[in-house]
Amino acid sequence: MNISNETKIGALAAVAIVFLILGFNFLKGTSLNTKHAKYYAVFHDISGLANGNPVSINGKQIGTVSNTDGGRDMRLITVTMSMNVPVDIPNNSIAIIDPSLLGTTTLEIHLGDSPKFYQDGDTISTEAKGGLFDAAFQKLDPVLYEVKNAVISLDSLLGTVNSVFDDKTKNNIKGTMDNLQKSSANLEVLLNTQTGALAKTLDNVSSFTGGLKDNNEKINHVMSNLDATTTTLSKLDLEKTLDSLDLTINTLKRVVTKINSDTTGTLGKLINNDHLYDNLTSTSNKLNLLLDDVRVHPKRYISISVFGKKDKQAPLMVPLADTVNSPYTK
Repeated sequence: MNISNETKIGALAAVAIVFLILGFNFLKGTSLNTKHAKYYAVFHDISGLANGNPVSINGKQIGTVSNTDGGRDMRLITVTMSMNVPVDIPNNSIAIIDPSLLGTTTLEIHLGDSPKFYQDGDTISTEAKGGLFDAAFQKLDPVLYEVKNAVISLDSLLGTVNSVFDDKTKNNIKGTMDNLQKSSANLEVLLNTQTGALAKTLDNVSSFTGGLKDNNEKINHVMSNLDATTTTLSKLDLEKTLDSLDLTINTLKRVVTKINSDTTGTLGKLINNDHLYDNLTSTSNKLNLLLDDVRVHPKRYISISVFGKKDKQAPLMVPLADTVNSPYTK
């Protein structure tokens, strides 16, 4: 089979175009294997990072930069990383741009220690890294480099303080200082040695202690009398008195017990026998009835008239109505 020269030239041109496209994508950093993951990182300054620059971990290249896009305002630049090999990146890892004066700018990933990993399409956290001048300056004079960092930190601190202390806060601080000044003035008046309240208080304390000193003899006499009184009280035989009182109480208890238990004696009969109470009640009832009868029929018992005669009516058998509440025994 004869192949024409035109066909050979066309096939060769097609192969050349394919290799041209593949080479162009390779130079751009685009991976031909679409199964590998892509990650993103956002920077304020990419320090010359371009498509095709390597992405490395611990010095080993694991991918390339496939795109850098800053949009229209260019304030934040998004870097797309295409991984050539599968790798697990902890989700607390940091992406840092490492510029090189003579070599190629590299995007380094400093691995974290989290047990969780970034997934395909996630954005990796970033951290700004000093440029070449800062690195050289740090190597030449570390002290000046630290001073420079301290000045930058101090400037940031002052900026933060200035933003916190607005006009309202400044007025509040000024008012506080004014109040502090007034308080100092009042304290000075208080501590004045001539007219201050503290001086008057100290004078009163001094007068009181002087009075105590003048009456020291009287106080000593009172304390001596108090000591003598307590001594006398301590000498009393309190235990003997309590024993005597306890004996008296026990004797009285025995007497009361004997009276309650002995019904043959006079006191026992008076307390425990009801006959005496009944007899006294009966006698009182009869006496009340007799008095009522004398009051109603006096002529029965006393006759004072020459021509009178004795009252022969029957005597009262029940008490009158005005004495019905008397304690009669039926």
